[in-house]
Amino acid sequence: MTPPPGRQGGAPPAGAPAAGAPPTQPQAGAPPRPPAPPAGAAAPSTVPGSAAATPPPNRAQYATPTVAPAFRAAPTTTTPLPPAPRPPQRDLTPLAIGAGVVAGAVIGATIADYRNQRRESIEGGRTVYTEPDRIIIRDPGGQTYVRGNDLYRFRYGARDIRTETVGADTRTVVIRPDGSEIITVVGQDGRLLRRIRRDPAGREIIIIDNSYRDPQSVGGFYVDAPPPVVNMPYDRYIVDAQEASPDVIYETMVAPPVQRINRRYTLDEIRYSPNVRMQMPSIDLNTINFETGSWTIPPDQAAKLQSIADGLNRAIQANPRVVFLIEGHTDAVGNDVDNLSLSDRRAQSAAELLTQQFGVPSENLTSQGYGEQYLKEQTQGPSAINRRVTVRNITPLLNGGQASLPPPPPGTAPPR
Repeated sequence: MTPPPGRQGGAPPAGAPAAGAPPTQPQAGAPPRPPAPPAGAAAPSTVPGSAAATPPPNRAQYATPTVAPAFRAAPTTTTPLPPAPRPPQRDLTPLAIGAGVVAGAVIGATIADYRNQRRESIEGGRTVYTEPDRIIIRDPGGQTYVRGNDLYRFRYGARDIRTETVGADTRTVVIRPDGSEIITVVGQDGRLLRRIRRDPAGREIIIIDNSYRDPQSVGGFYVDAPPPVVNMPYDRYIVDAQEASPDVIYETMVAPPVQRINRRYTLDEIRYSPNVRMQMPSIDLNTINFETGSWTIPPDQAAKLQSIADGLNRAIQANPRVVFLIEGHTDAVGNDVDNLSLSDRRAQSAAELLTQQFGVPSENLTSQGYGEQYLKEQTQGPSAINRRVTVRNITPLLNGGQASLPPPPPGTAPPR
């Protein structure tokens, strides 16, 4: 009997208890989970009989993530997602490298502290959970998204930060000690339009041009695309950072998409559309041991990011316009809203550390948490394989597949 789509090999879908496991009860005070829609096709798919065959049982770290059932269909509410909260002015001040805050929060805070501060409201048919420095949005169809703000990361090591209004746009200019500037342009609706690096001589490189929006996009953030077809060795599509050589890590960071990219995608489309994002190979790191409920990376764990940082710096030196997505994933222990917030904070914490300790330019990174939405090991219990940080080059997606082009001349926008 052929298993239905999304149930390859008879494994339960993401969000379902493992075989023989007792059903998990929601934590007291946790928001209820909406019923999952019918299972659809898992993503990504593979070519039967190709080198991308399912990893052997003892290579579970290379398993393809299973997309949570809710994300196999377009969201019910098709208006744009509300933007992440803009940092208050007190948080738009320079901070020394190693200062005692991470992603807008004091070191030592835990997710329990934010659960107690979380406010719930209904906006446009969606349920919105507001925390001091980010929001979590739940669609009636079950899709849940977390939105944070990269500006928090840009403060470290800055000489000055200023905010100015140009027409309907807001520009936040972070001035580095060498006189270079990182300019973030946000539209009237709070949507990121552009991220620009300006060198001390005034030459500009546009790192992200987010002004394009495809009319077929749902709400400007979701693309209803089929799963990508992966026809490459399983251990080169998903690379285990602990086992891979430095050259393999670098080669993965500059590898082309697994299939032809038909158009440019916005940053939100990449963040919130799994079948778009999974067109790019990725590197998984699941050896960082966070304290329960914490996103602080202990000093003895920081060295585990060395090989990732070396690859990132090498790729950015080759192309100063490259953009990497740092993803945070949790296992399914606990409630899903806590896990989504926690994973987003851990992803941002990893991005912070890559900049502060290893000198990776913060403007070439963006981070996003996914909680328990993309499990690799189908269990509701603790799982080191599911608790992971994933690094993915999203430049070809932002630029419409121009993966092998050399860096553009300063001031040149990405191809349209």
